[in-house]
Order: sequence, then C-alpha cells, then structure tokens
Amino acid sequence: MATTPPYPTDPGVSTGAAGRHAHWWQRTWVRYGALTVLLALSGLVILALVREQTGTEGFLVGLGLAVLPVPLLLAAFRWLDRVEPGPWRNLLFSFAWGACAAALIAIVANSFATQWIATATADPSGADTLGATVIAPVVEESAKAAAVLLVFLFRRRDFTGIVDGVVIAGVTATGFAFTENILYLGTAFGTDQLSGDSGLTSVTAATFFVRVIMSPFAHPLFTVLTGIGFGIAALSADRQHVRRVLLPLTGLLLAMGMHAFWNGSSSFGDYGFFAVYAVFMVPAFGLLTWLVIWTRQRELRTVRAELPAYALAGWLTAPEPFALGSMQARRLARRYAVRHGGRPAGRAVTEYVAYATSLAFLRHRGRRGRAGADFAVRERELLEGLWSRRETARPALAHAAAATAPLPVPPPWPPYGRPQGHPYGQVPPYPAYNPYRY
Repeated sequence: MATTPPYPTDPGVSTGAAGRHAHWWQRTWVRYGALTVLLALSGLVILALVREQTGTEGFLVGLGLAVLPVPLLLAAFRWLDRVEPGPWRNLLFSFAWGACAAALIAIVANSFATQWIATATADPSGADTLGATVIAPVVEESAKAAAVLLVFLFRRRDFTGIVDGVVIAGVTATGFAFTENILYLGTAFGTDQLSGDSGLTSVTAATFFVRVIMSPFAHPLFTVLTGIGFGIAALSADRQHVRRVLLPLTGLLLAMGMHAFWNGSSSFGDYGFFAVYAVFMVPAFGLLTWLVIWTRQRELRTVRAELPAYALAGWLTAPEPFALGSMQARRLARRYAVRHGGRPAGRAVTEYVAYATSLAFLRHRGRRGRAGADFAVRERELLEGLWSRRETARPALAHAAAATAPLPVPPPWPPYGRPQGHPYGQVPPYPAYNPYRY
C-alpha cells in the first residue's frame, strides 16, 4: 500500500488535551436505550389519546389523510441535506420525537392549561382563544425545540451549520404536524358522522384543505426559525458562550411569535386567515426557502474553496475539489462507480464524498478559529477515511470532473480578422481545466 501524504496541520487551532473518560450516562447504549424507551412509551400514550378522541374509524381516516404530505416534506428536507447528509438515525429520532414526545407534551400541556384558564376565568371561549394564541405556541415550539437541542448537544459532529439546524427542526415539525393532523382530521370526520355531512362541504374536507393542501409547511416553517438559531450557534466558536445561548433562544422566540400570529389569524375577521396566509405566511415561506437554498449553494462553494489545500498535500487529486463541490458531478461519480464496480463501489464513492465534505467544513471552521480542541484528531479520521477508499472513488470522480468541468470560452477574433497562420481547425488546444483558478 502506498504511503500516505504529509499530514497537513490546522492553521492557528490548538489540538487540545486528550479526551476524558465518559461517565456511564454518556455511553452510547445508555443514550439510545433511554431514548428508545421514552419514544416508545410516548408513542403508545399518544396513540391511545388520539384514538380516544377520534374513535377507531376516525383515527384510521385521519391517519390516511395526514400521511399524504409527509413524504414530500421529508424529501424536501433530505434534498437540502444532500451536500453533507446527516445520518438517518438523526432524522428518524427527530421525526419520532415530533410525532410522539412533542405531540404528547403538547396535548397534555395545552389541555391542562386551557382547562385551568376556563376554570379560573369562567369563560370557556376566551380560554380557547388564549390557549390557541398564547399557550399552544409556547408549549409546542418548546417541545419541538427539545429535539433540536438534543441533537445539537449529543450529535455535535453531525450539527455543523444552518442547513443541519433547518433539516433537524423541519423533520421534527413534520412529525409533530403528522400526529396533530391525525387528531384534527379524525375529529372532523367524527363531527361529519354525527351531522351526516359528506363530500366537499364536510368539515373533514375543509380541515384537509386548510391543513394539508394550504399549509402543510406551517409547523416546519415555525420550527425552522429555531433550527436556524441553533445552526448559527453551531458556527460560533466554543468560547462565544453568550452568542451560543442567545441565538437559539432568539430563534425559539421568533418561532413562537410566528406560530401565535398564525393561530390568531382566525380572530382577525372573516378574511383574516386568508389575509395572513397571503400577506405573511407565503412570503415568509418563500424567503426562508430562498435562504436555505442559498446556504446550500454556499456550502458547495466552501467545499471547492477548502479542499485544494488537501490536493496540494497529495490527499486528493487535482480535479477532485471541483467534482466534490458539484452535485451533478457527485451523481455522475456514483453512477460511474455502480456501473463499473457495483453497489459496493457506489457506496464507497458516497462515503468518500461524505468524508471529503466534512473535511472541508472542518478546515473552514479551523481557519476561522471555530474548530474544537479535537480538530487534529477529527481531521486525521477523515483523511484516513478518504485514503482507504481512494482506489474506488478517484476514477469515478475523475470521470465526473471531466464530464462536468466548464470549458473555457475562446477569446473573440480581433476586429481586423483572425490571426494569420491559424485557420479554423488548427487553433491551438485550450488549456486543461485548473481547479485552483476558481
């Protein structure tokens, strides 16, 4: 086996002290076991509560209708995460937390608070309005934010920026909205069964239109603000303690405020709901969508900017920084590997891309003085992961780079005519693509 290239060191970042021994509660099997038990119990309890309120038939109808937007939302968030995909276990945990734990907290806390307000004020209608506009946003957004906080604290290596915060928050909110929609749609179906209404004029149809057709993005939109706060905090240096605390709290408060405004829109008159939807919700959704897509493109530019240092050191070949910074080139590389080496080769290319992307982001944080004390250890792990997969990945990435690299634009002929001695077909060839010029 060939010897590895010289090991590049991080500019201006200390390697820190050796890792400490983990306490028993920090062991992986303890964390996973506790979370599994917690989510399983929450799922059983929430299932029983929703079925009790909707009935078996209403529960099944609500489940069938509520599941429709879930694949689209999950696919959208997974697409955003394609530059540096997080582990599936993080997404599974986030969805399960939103659908089970957060939904259970919200149902219990909202019911208790609304009943207490109704008893204390002797005004049930006022209690419902106050519960929807004040209590529910605070309880629900806090419960969903807990999932983002847990991933931020315990899966720190997988939480490196704004896109990670958006994806974790959005998937958590998708799970929460899924359970909530089962409850609302199942209850609406029960109401129609009692009144005998059916068809497009039924309560079920109206609820489905508002919650699934018009605003399936509502809960993800609110909670994404919390995720952005955590994402910016993840980009901050460890020594910036105040910033790392205030940013997530600011995002959470914004999420609560937007949620409260949306819930209170029905009290703004006959057309208040539609006015808020058109003037506020849709533009906010468009703005945040643009922000996360722009951030995704910025991540690709970061990959292209940081990886040439490792190419100069011999860890990567010259075309690889360009190919690794292009989603089209990545797809072509995987297809090439699968076509010539089967699924194991395609998996090796996927892993190679993931290691290289994490390496680029790690070095980016290091150059800005935001890397942790384990920078050198983490960099070595990523470089070794690249080196062990180079035989399979390099030919595929070289093919992808050659297929997708932009051709230089030839200079126009001078106004007095083309140069003498260089007729068409005999012009010297264009220079080869140089990734360090971009």
